[in-house]
Amino acid sequence: MIKEANGFRAVSLSDLREIAQGIAGQLEECTVWLFYGEMGSGKTTLIKEICKAVGVVDAMSSPTYAIINEYEKDDHTKVFHFDFYRIKHEAEAYDIGVEEYFYSGCPCFIEWPEKIPSLIPSQYAEVAIQVEEKTLRKIVISFHDGKEENRV
Repeated sequence: MIKEANGFRAVSLSDLREIAQGIAGQLEECTVWLFYGEMGSGKTTLIKEICKAVGVVDAMSSPTYAIINEYEKDDHTKVFHFDFYRIKHEAEAYDIGVEEYFYSGCPCFIEWPEKIPSLIPSQYAEVAIQVEEKTLRKIVISFHDGKEENRV
């Protein structure tokens, strides 16, 4: 992994694990995480690594069809993983009660957040994943919570 002024370059799964560890260390301060990137960029893979880093004991999969997956950590607290790729209207997310999850205090990892812009809480972190080559990803993390300094 290469650390840069505005992010990281990841070339392997072990690089993603290292980034996931850094994100896991920030979850008490910021619970809502938005993941941006094209299809196949590694959003779900990175979220799975974060979940492992925080002690999720459940089997993890992409919630593309379910929209939300709920995982249990080894301390019996919850982690929520959302994938809004398939929704057509923001109201669909509202109807399943996403705001309750977002304000629950539990970690919420959101793929395709651009589908629900008005439902995103005012405090969140963004993870932008850009495919640069077949096995090279540029990952930029930014905080929008009043403490914008780089913490990861």
